[in-house]
Amino acid sequence: MRAALEQARIALEKGEVPVGAVLVSAGEIRARAHNSPITLHDPSAHAEILVLREAGQKLKNYRLINTELYVTVEPCIMCMGALVHARVQRLIFGALDPRAGAAGSVFNLTAHELLNHAMEVTAGVLESECRELIQDFFKSRRKSGAQ
Repeated sequence: MRAALEQARIALEKGEVPVGAVLVSAGEIRARAHNSPITLHDPSAHAEILVLREAGQKLKNYRLINTELYVTVEPCIMCMGALVHARVQRLIFGALDPRAGAAGSVFNLTAHELLNHAMEVTAGVLESECRELIQDFFKSRRKSGAQ
C-alpha cells in the first residue's frame, strides 16, 4: 500500500485527484499508476484502469489471474468492472469512498451473484493515511474555489 500511496502523491503533484494503485503478482510489483484523467484528457484514466493496462502489456495477457491490486481509495463502478473482467484475485484498498465506492460502500460488485468472477476484498489498509490524503486534496480545492 505504501507504493500505491507514492503513486497517489505523484497524482497530487500533477493536480490530479490523489489516487494510486499497484498490481502485485508472485510478491512483486508488476505495474504502478496514478489518476491521470486531467493530464491525459481521458475520463477512464483512473489509477486502477491504467495499472491494469500496464500490467496486461507487461504480462502479455488481458487476464491478470493470481494478482492483487492495491489502491488507496475504494474503486468506482467502472474500475470494479475492469477488475472483474481482468480476473484480479484480490483487491486491497485504503479509504472507503462513500459517494462512489463499488466494493462495499455504495455498491458491492465484488459480491454480486450474477458476475462470473468473485474476488477477495480487504478494506482499510493504511486507511487513515489514504483518507487524509484525499480529504486534504478536496478541502484545498474547496478553499481555492477550484472545480
